[in-house]
Formats: sequence, C-alpha cells, structure tokens
Amino acid sequence: MMKIYNYKKSHALFKKAAEIIPCGIYGHYSPSPLVPATAYPFYTAKAKGSRIWDVDGNEFIDYMCAYGPMVTGYGNPKIEAAAAKQNKLGNCTTAVPPIMVELAEYMTDLIPCADWAFFAKNGGDVTNYAVMVARAATGRDKILMISGGYHGVSPWMQTAGHHGVMDDDKKNVIAIKWNDIAQFEKTVSENKGKIACFISSPYHHPVFCDNEYPADGYWQSIEKICRREGIVIITDDIRAGFRLDMRGSNEFFGYKSDLICYCKALANGYPISALVGSKDLMNAASKVFYTGSYWFSAVPMAAALANLKEMKRTNAPAFMLKQGEKLLNSMVKIASNYGYDLKVSGAPSMPYLRITNDPSLMLHQEWCAECTKRGAYFTSHHNWFISTAHDDKDIKKTWDIVDDAFKAIKKKFGDEFQL
Repeated sequence: MMKIYNYKKSHALFKKAAEIIPCGIYGHYSPSPLVPATAYPFYTAKAKGSRIWDVDGNEFIDYMCAYGPMVTGYGNPKIEAAAAKQNKLGNCTTAVPPIMVELAEYMTDLIPCADWAFFAKNGGDVTNYAVMVARAATGRDKILMISGGYHGVSPWMQTAGHHGVMDDDKKNVIAIKWNDIAQFEKTVSENKGKIACFISSPYHHPVFCDNEYPADGYWQSIEKICRREGIVIITDDIRAGFRLDMRGSNEFFGYKSDLICYCKALANGYPISALVGSKDLMNAASKVFYTGSYWFSAVPMAAALANLKEMKRTNAPAFMLKQGEKLLNSMVKIASNYGYDLKVSGAPSMPYLRITNDPSLMLHQEWCAECTKRGAYFTSHHNWFISTAHDDKDIKKTWDIVDDAFKAIKKKFGDEFQL
C-alpha cells in the first residue's frame, strides 16, 4: 500500500502567512482551486530535476512545473552554470549587459517571425506591451480576444466584475468565441477600422474545461482577414512557447504572427519574458515607453540563452510531446480498467485532463487529490506541464500512483459514476 502524505507543517505555515500576507498565498498559487486543499502542499522546500519536496519532507513528481517555467529540470546544471558565471560578472547594474544583445540575436535567428526582441520580466509585461505596440502602429484602440483567454492581470485582461476592474477598463475589449471564423469576420466588419489587434494563445487552453486546437484552416483564415483589415496578430505564447516548436507555436500551426509573447519556458525558472516582432512594427515598438527596474538584469538573460540553446540541441519540444503521449496513453488505459473515461485535450506536452464520468468535476478533483497525496502533483483545474526532466522512471512511477488513486476512488464511490 502506498504512503499517504500529510501536510502539517505546510498548513501551519499557511495559517501564519494568512495573518501577514493578503490571502496567505495569492494569485495562481492560491490554494483556492486545489480541491480539497487538505490534499495539497502549499510550500516547496527544495526542487531538483522533475521533483519537488515540501516543508513536510514529502517528495512529488511535479507535473505543474511551477505552472510552466520549469522546462529543462529544476537546477539544470548547464543553465545554473551559465547563470552563476554571469552573476560573478554582474546582474542588475547601471548600464545594459552585452548578454542582452546576444540573447536578442539568438532569438531573432531562432524564430522566423522575429526581426527584433524586447525583454521584460512577466508574461503580462509583454502581452500588455504588445497591445500598446499594436495601438501605436495602427492608431486604433479596440482589442479583439478570445472569451476565456488569459493574457495576464492588467485590468483590461481581467473579466468585468473582478475586484478592482472597472467598466471603463474593458470598454475597448471585444471577446469572441474560439474557432468561430464567422463571428470573427462579423465582429471585424462591425468594427471596421477600429480594431488594433487580435490577441490569442496559439490554441485555446482555458482553466476548468477542455483545451482546443484550432480547427483546420482557422489560423490561415484569421491571418487573411487581419492582413486585409490591417489588424495586428499577437500570439500569446507565454504558456505553450517552446513546448510545441522551438520556432514558435505559430509555426506548429502554420501561420505568421506579427508579435509573439514568450515567458514561462524561456529561462527555466529565471525571471524574464520577451516580445518578438516583425520589422514593420519595430518603429512603433521603439516609440512606446515601457520599462521596469529589473528588466535589464543579466543573470536571467544568460539563463535564457543557455536554456534555449540546450532545448534546441536536444529538440526539447519533440521529446516533451513524445513523453507526454507515452504518459497519457497508459493513464487513459488505467482509468478504463476501473470504468472511468479519462479525457485528454490540448498538447501532450501541456495536457488538460478530465474524468468525464462526472460533469461536476468533483470526481476528477478527488482523483487528482489522491494522486497528489501519493506523490504525483496533479491539479484538476489547469493544464499540466511535461519537462525534459520527466524520464521513463518518473512515468512508470506515475502510472503506479495513478492506478492506486483510481483504486481508492473506486473503493470510495463504487459504481456511482460508471458510464
């Protein structure tokens, strides 16, 4: 029988944090979507490779990868060596580090759509900047996006009604359905000459529901309409970037983007984001004043350069897609053995899973919790992430955990959720 974890130290620390930090833990790391929260650790004590250890000493195969930034393994020696070497020379100084030019050169050589590169810290920094560049280039104010799409936490990006978000923040944002060309065309026609940009992830990966690839011809139709109407195409590749194709996820799906936003997998956990773009938009990008106190830090740039080189050398996207398929195919079979339908959607390198037997997701939450308590960190609301550090040993152990967790929920619920 597998050991079931407890989190006494983790939960005690959270109780203390709640007295001095808003929410105790805020943002996307909040325990709120972790159901039941008692099944999850809240604090990481250390990390190495594909594993994390919590403050209670429990070890997990991490399938959230810090919600995406870890891509070549926690503490990857090559990336850490590059960061340490740069740190000895200097990090945040009064002038710009030469590594910034080197990184920009590498990214513009790597990514076909990129003629220039701009660096910041978080994904929201560059999605926001991309919209400003599009507005500067077009002189238009309206933003077209996909309903349920996530591009950061600036007021215009959030859903109306969220605390601190006013109606005026959203007045120039138009949300439409994913994969609906007819609605896209109609919306553009109704707002002719007013839309600055269309911002979207390369495929639809919302939370709490199945992820969706673009329908055949979707992006090609979008590109044709945008070229005709002078609308800037912004690909938010924050989450999927470098997990599908080193050249950009737009290349994976066969379309050309004007601006592409990167962050999560860029530097294997070091804080840096990037906006790359076409030559036509470089002048507009130069005119937009946009900066930050730590945006010229050299260490994250050195880490990013080393990480991109290592990922290209090993063809990391292909490996992660293959490992993801291997992991998921057997998980679906294991679920079936217990009478459960485990649906997988999205890319195998960052899949979203859902047990379809219970549309309320309660059963799926129970199963994810049981897996986590046995050492495979799964969330039920968000897509997971595969890294190059997830080896066959990790996958085999995960299968054992998955089997034991299905056995546990089958014992608890019996035939209640059988299809």
